[in-house]
Amino acid sequence: MESRKKQVSLELLPWLVVHTDGTIERLAGTEVCPPGLDSETRVLSKDIIIEPKTGLTARIYRPESIQPGQKLPLALYFHGGAFLISSASFPSYHTNLNKLVAEANIIAVSVNYRLAPEHPLPTAYEDSWNALQTIQTINEPWIKDYADLNRLFLLGDSAGSNISHHLAFKAKQSDQTLKIKGIGLIHPYFWGTKPIGSEAEDEARKQMVDGWWEFICPSGKGSDDPWINPFADGSPDLEELECERVMITVAEKDILRDRGMMYYERLVKSKWRGKVEIMETKGKDHVFHIFEPDCDEAMEMVRCLVLFINQVEV
Repeated sequence: MESRKKQVSLELLPWLVVHTDGTIERLAGTEVCPPGLDSETRVLSKDIIIEPKTGLTARIYRPESIQPGQKLPLALYFHGGAFLISSASFPSYHTNLNKLVAEANIIAVSVNYRLAPEHPLPTAYEDSWNALQTIQTINEPWIKDYADLNRLFLLGDSAGSNISHHLAFKAKQSDQTLKIKGIGLIHPYFWGTKPIGSEAEDEARKQMVDGWWEFICPSGKGSDDPWINPFADGSPDLEELECERVMITVAEKDILRDRGMMYYERLVKSKWRGKVEIMETKGKDHVFHIFEPDCDEAMEMVRCLVLFINQVEV
């Protein structure tokens, strides 16, 4: 054990450790499960290649019972994991996507963007943007035959919410016609140097999150880098958000809760002309639904996402 400790140059708990020889040992999010037919939800899934040159892949989902000619909303999903861990094939994400696809009756594409530190930011954003562009032209039958590209949603939790936020702005700046119906931000990974709300009362946790970001994105801007702080200098105005509707979910015990609340309040006060709604889950912490998919609170979150995607008033 002592020799093992001497080999570690950095511990970024609970996610990973970096050894003195430069190798990365991930402590979480490494499990994978195969695609296929889920017997409980009757949802089919398969893995597809988005970009052969970079190895970018995704897992695509559809209801087994879909009929020829039927067109369903398309959700592009970005998993969480602090840009450091997990994947579209992580069992908990696979389970949650099966449930969401079944309940919302949608086509979903869960993106396997490349992870830091092997692929430093902005690689995750570039991969995700590549996926957003490619799914609209890719020769994939499940998308061509069943997806309604006029009902395109960007969904994600934690780091995946952060990605969805940035893609909605990039779509606005693009010379391509990218119509995004809405974005769903589940426990969004936003941060900042100056503590707000509960962050000021939990210095240890605040420093931990600061440390994660410094490792993920050593830009010299710290937690006020526009990638992580949507209100820092250099961040686009929220009124430029390229979508019609936004749903934000936060969890009462989550250290990131107040950032999600701030995002909601700033969006409401901005000149953005879309509709925004927020949902808070009491008594729960960050991305609880990934690890407790069958709890009542997780089922309620899925219900709200279903209503959001299908444009039903909550």
